[in-house]
Amino acid sequence: MLCAHRIPPQTISRRFQSSLSSSNKVEKPFKTQQSTTAQSSQIPQTHYSFFPNSLPSGPPPEGPFAIDLSALKKEFLQLQARAHPDLHPQADKKRAEALSSRINEAYKTLQNPLLRAQYLLSLRGIEVAEDETAKVEDPELLMEVLDARESIEEAESEDDLVEMRERNEERIAESTEIIDQAFKRDDLEAAKSEAVKLRYWVNIKESIENWEKGAPVVLQH
Repeated sequence: MLCAHRIPPQTISRRFQSSLSSSNKVEKPFKTQQSTTAQSSQIPQTHYSFFPNSLPSGPPPEGPFAIDLSALKKEFLQLQARAHPDLHPQADKKRAEALSSRINEAYKTLQNPLLRAQYLLSLRGIEVAEDETAKVEDPELLMEVLDARESIEEAESEDDLVEMRERNEERIAESTEIIDQAFKRDDLEAAKSEAVKLRYWVNIKESIENWEKGAPVVLQH
């Protein structure tokens, strides 16, 4: 923080303007409705655009679904350090806040496998996050989910949930791998189907993490 104060405002402003210019270049495709035919063919900006170092190939199917989270976090922290509103002159603060907010949203989405899968599907016109009809009809899976809810509610201590937590982490890893392979094949239906399953496992994970003795468990799906 002390080092940042030693940097002349003019220098910070120049750096910020440079980052904004770079960001604005990728924002132009969003104006396709008022653009020429050539401009409308440009690829819209995605969350991946913010992280060229850790995600150089972009979203699937060109790039992998799996992400190096440590590399992503490192690049995220570097971006936020440069975009932090406190490091910029008053005239640039609102633009810095907007940029910082977008970087935060991109990172929050990409570092979470479920949010990442839902986001990638939404880019292709398939809504899963807001689709209440997107549910699994597999009776065995539904029974497994109901059994998990019962076990969480009946647990007497967190120790009773250790085995379930470990099994559920395995489910999440398995679903994530299936989604990875589906996007690699550009099989959107398979990716959607598994993303819906993953939503169940993530809800179980959250229920375990938020466990309270005697509290009812509501598994959102």
